Amino acid sequence: MSTISEEHPTVPARTWEGPSAPERLNLLRSARSIAIVGASDKPSRASYFVATYLQSSSPYRLYFVNPVAREILGQPAYASLADLPEVPDVVDVFRRHDDLPSVLAEARDVGAGTLWLQLGSWHEDVAREAETAGMNVVMDRCIKIEHARFHGGLNLAGFNTGVISSKRQITT
Repeated sequence: MSTISEEHPTVPARTWEGPSAPERLNLLRSARSIAIVGASDKPSRASYFVATYLQSSSPYRLYFVNPVAREILGQPAYASLADLPEVPDVVDVFRRHDDLPSVLAEARDVGAGTLWLQLGSWHEDVAREAETAGMNVVMDRCIKIEHARFHGGLNLAGFNTGVISSKRQITT
């Protein structure tokens, strides 16, 4: 049973600890394929923004999982993880909190190695169950931001990374 947070008495305290920054970097470096569950063909959605970034700025084979879309960003959309042509290394989840246990079950059943829950998504029971099944878990982190952070791309999105570099800056 979760303890209650002192700052927010109605919110359970977070007790699960996720992977460190070097561990997250290792997960991203070792991954070859990412399935985005809850991918959207609507440009206003976060999953669309993440997908466009990963498609243009990463070497991953991307798979979009959305049971109602036929195509997203010029690629086929799949109804479920079981329909993918390969087992994804990472399952990046853009789904409601109540859907997370079923997404975990599907990811576990296909043999995915990592369950990655996006910013704002936190489910300690799902995390513990995934770890018990031998999966890696990342919660409440954006895979696009993490990838960009580790690969020097955050400044492209307007973030001041604090990185001092001798590379000449391009000015227009």
